[in-house]
Amino acid sequence: MSGVRRQLSRNVVVLGFVSFLNDISSEMTLTILPLFLANVLGVRTPIIGLIEGVAETTASLTKIYAGWLSDRVRRRKALALTGYGLSALSKPLLYFANSWLVVGLIRFADRVGKGIRTAPRDALIADSTAGEHRGLSFGFHRALDTAGAVVGLATAAAIVFFSQKGALALERSTFQRLVLIAAIPGFLAVFLLMLGVRDIAPRTVGREAPPRPTLRGWNRRFYIFLLAVILFTLGNSADAFLILRAQTLGIAAAWVALLLVVQNITYTLVATPAGALSDRWGRYRLIITAWGIYALVYLGFAFARAAWHAWVLFAVYGVYYGIGEGVSKALVADVVAPEKWGTAYGLYHAAVGLTALPASLIAGVLWQGIGPWTGLGPAAPFLFGALMAAAAIIVLLGGNLVSRRTVI
Repeated sequence: MSGVRRQLSRNVVVLGFVSFLNDISSEMTLTILPLFLANVLGVRTPIIGLIEGVAETTASLTKIYAGWLSDRVRRRKALALTGYGLSALSKPLLYFANSWLVVGLIRFADRVGKGIRTAPRDALIADSTAGEHRGLSFGFHRALDTAGAVVGLATAAAIVFFSQKGALALERSTFQRLVLIAAIPGFLAVFLLMLGVRDIAPRTVGREAPPRPTLRGWNRRFYIFLLAVILFTLGNSADAFLILRAQTLGIAAAWVALLLVVQNITYTLVATPAGALSDRWGRYRLIITAWGIYALVYLGFAFARAAWHAWVLFAVYGVYYGIGEGVSKALVADVVAPEKWGTAYGLYHAAVGLTALPASLIAGVLWQGIGPWTGLGPAAPFLFGALMAAAAIIVLLGGNLVSRRTVI
């Protein structure tokens, strides 16, 4: 571990712990939010899908301009701080939520914060990292982010269990308790970022970012990667549907949180070595591996029949995340010039988030049953997700993005 630490800059390490604290806060509230909507407010799955889709779309549109702005002003820290601060202020308001519309507005504010911070933060990680350690740095960041999810989910599971024992449905008072406790690490993350991170001077001299965010002027590899990401994300609906699927298999609210703990433990264990492996073996191979694992997991969710199936599938799902998330971000910096990193990360996150709205809406409708999917019930959105993952892999392979001779 000491060898890994020597290869990481101060900014990367501090930003990792900022994400660690912020994710504790988020996982204690936002991951359990679908159960609050369904169990307490009686909201149906299409509305849950709408809330999640609009929230992620909001974040995505914001990421484009926040990333571009960070390229123009070269003040990535200020934007990241603004985004983390807005999220920390908005999430405690869930304590007072009494309708799905109020929840939607709070999620909107939280996702605006995420949109402001994400692309500048990722660009700052790239700014702070030597090219030969880029995969390691993004993998380390994702590992600490997910370790925060483990702590947050474990804490949430304990609070839910001791508040309502083995009750299948989540109760309002339990959720409100979670919201109050989760506010503490959220504000700590803001203070750590404020005190521990500094901006990095531009790597290029005399070369400016584009005057506005645009889809023109990027290289072929970036375009093909974005297309593959869009196809993949179209079948990657909000993880809220995984939580609801677990409940259909008879898993109570407290145990749903522990399922996510299992998922995030495997994510944490895999992310750093997967990032380091991508520095040597190549990003594209790792991404295709991750998407293949995802397709198999979604097929598993489609045909799951027992509660223990969910435990296995959530664990393997964490492997997909651990391989794919950090490596994909490292790839963006590989194929784009440094003066456009912020804008590129904004476009990458937009490709994911803008597709999240139709993805979540499609999943909600398929769950209810429509057209040829009638009668499949909860299996339908997972079959669709597996098909879209296969299509995304074909795009990467068909675009000649995998090479035995080049490690990117």
